[in-house]
Amino acid sequence: MTDSFLDRNGFPRSSITLANWRTRPFSTWSFVNVGELVPTARVHGRGTVCPGVETGADLLDGSFVHEGEQHTVRDALQLGQTDSLLVTRGASVLAEWHAPHARPDLPHLVFSVTKSITGLLAGVLEDRGALDPARLVTDYLPDAAIGGFSGATVRHLLDMRVSLDFTESYLDRDGDYGRYRRAMLWNPPDAGRVAEPLPAMLCSIPADAAPHGGPFHYHSPVSDMLGLVLERAAGARLSDLLSELIWQPLGASDATITVDGTGAPRAAGGFSATPEDLAKLGRMMLEDGAVGGHQVISPSWLADLVRNGDREAWDSGNYHDFIVGGRYRNQWYGFPEPDDTIVAIGIHGQYLHRSPSRGTVIVKLSSQALPQDDRLDLLNLSLLDHLSRSSAG
Repeated sequence: MTDSFLDRNGFPRSSITLANWRTRPFSTWSFVNVGELVPTARVHGRGTVCPGVETGADLLDGSFVHEGEQHTVRDALQLGQTDSLLVTRGASVLAEWHAPHARPDLPHLVFSVTKSITGLLAGVLEDRGALDPARLVTDYLPDAAIGGFSGATVRHLLDMRVSLDFTESYLDRDGDYGRYRRAMLWNPPDAGRVAEPLPAMLCSIPADAAPHGGPFHYHSPVSDMLGLVLERAAGARLSDLLSELIWQPLGASDATITVDGTGAPRAAGGFSATPEDLAKLGRMMLEDGAVGGHQVISPSWLADLVRNGDREAWDSGNYHDFIVGGRYRNQWYGFPEPDDTIVAIGIHGQYLHRSPSRGTVIVKLSSQALPQDDRLDLLNLSLLDHLSRSSAG
């Protein structure tokens, strides 16, 4: 009998481990099968998944200029090691493309797009009076008083303006980020040691010398702390809150989120969803937060997301050269005015791109070899902008 897994994927299942699952070629399989490697909680939906088929030749056969060079859309998709692309306007699918290995019917790990989904949930809870962004983190989670989150507000979490002594280095296995990965159960544990719980690890991160509320500084533990705050504020697990308040109202199919050994959620990067369901999320946001007459999130909260975000904090922050003149609000990236585009971005090439003025939503899911690749990341932004402009009604 032949090994059908090996035939389909080009490598045996036994070759995929916690030490290599986020590297190619294994990531082409593991990014849609995270639950075989890391504990996950189910985010229950109410919808079904349609099979993905290529469509929209006019858009897919187009070309655009990036940094003075002409690129075809198809070449950019290949260069960006894209798994799936979905371009929509309203309820219409304008273009859809999937790599030969892709499984668009299965939830794909979206990494830090999870942050933006967590941010939306914060907005729903604020609308319901369960969360006050002006309150201190320690009002909701007293254990946070022992570390660097002491004195930070929920607003500081939402806008990534918490001052922490932490180095975000994705390839690090021994320092801050290696310890963080072990706590979330994404990396092998140290020999002979049980991984520390993620909440304890977060609370132990020390403060930096600067006060909270200063420049934007991208620290993924900030979003994980936000997830813990949301759980405490609402008195329910994050997976259940996402199910009840967002995913089921969308009519989305089941999704998942990774958890640590105590069930603490990876609110910064553990969510997996299909391209179709991510497009539904973007469409809900374009429809002033409503789905079929049901208000999921208030128009005022979405307007704040589009219009606000401290430009000075962004310009003095550590991502200022990624989106020049941009901003960051409620765990979403914003573009310079008058562009009203906001985008959720995850490492290894994940994007949820929403443009209200153009009426477009674009989902791009990938298995890029490197977590961060400046050349490809900027090419991806140019590709998404081209597709959005070409799709505008």
